[in-house]
Amino acid sequence: MKDLLEEKVTCVHHWNDRLFSFRTTRSPALRFRNGEFIMIGLEVDGKPLMRAYSVASANYEDELEFFSIKVPDGPLTSRLQHLKKGDTVLMKNKATGTLVLDRLLPGKRLYLISTGTGMAPFLSIIKDPETYEAYDKVILTHGVRNISDLTYENLILNTLPNHEYLEEMVRDQLIYYPTVTREPYHTQGRLNRLIESGKLFSDLGFPDPTPEEDRFMICGSIPLNRDMTEILTARGFTESKRGERAHFVIERAFVEK
Repeated sequence: MKDLLEEKVTCVHHWNDRLFSFRTTRSPALRFRNGEFIMIGLEVDGKPLMRAYSVASANYEDELEFFSIKVPDGPLTSRLQHLKKGDTVLMKNKATGTLVLDRLLPGKRLYLISTGTGMAPFLSIIKDPETYEAYDKVILTHGVRNISDLTYENLILNTLPNHEYLEEMVRDQLIYYPTVTREPYHTQGRLNRLIESGKLFSDLGFPDPTPEEDRFMICGSIPLNRDMTEILTARGFTESKRGERAHFVIERAFVEK
């Protein structure tokens, strides 16, 4: 484990019985672009047990934040969910991933399409000033089962609009579009269906997306990734591959941890 960094847990927050987040110290040697993920884990039976986790904190923050599901029989999450302040977490010192701004062609609107913990990389992207410099509007969508799963709602609606540096950009350009599938809520339904039917765009007062003006980043379940690929491809959008710029990007490195 000589090539792994050892970081200390600084806080743990349990959102509900399915979701939690935690923050760790950050080595000066660790650099990443907003939207990327890092391999993190724990020492188990003398060996590192590692999984890919998107970094939810921005690359200029002093600590690292991660957002996770709780899987009772998950090899890693069954252990991570019991983390306490002061515990040690292992991580690689190199980040990677496709959900970065320079994988997209210039555009007018940026749609961040996420379900569950797939929102994590987008939390770093909406805290990046470069995001607002590149797009007129940034639409953060979050599809969840229950209202309690809308974990970062307060950050998005209250904290960031009053952020010392991001305040004006967030208020003028960021739009939050949550949707719930298993409880009554002002927006209900699966994101893929809301997008395919055009309801999401009409709700926002935007035209149907076109390859000329709109860009998409997608991070969620396998069904969401598959459906969004089909929907966008049918409309003439191309996916970024091999580092080339295109109309949309999908993080395919992980779905469940």
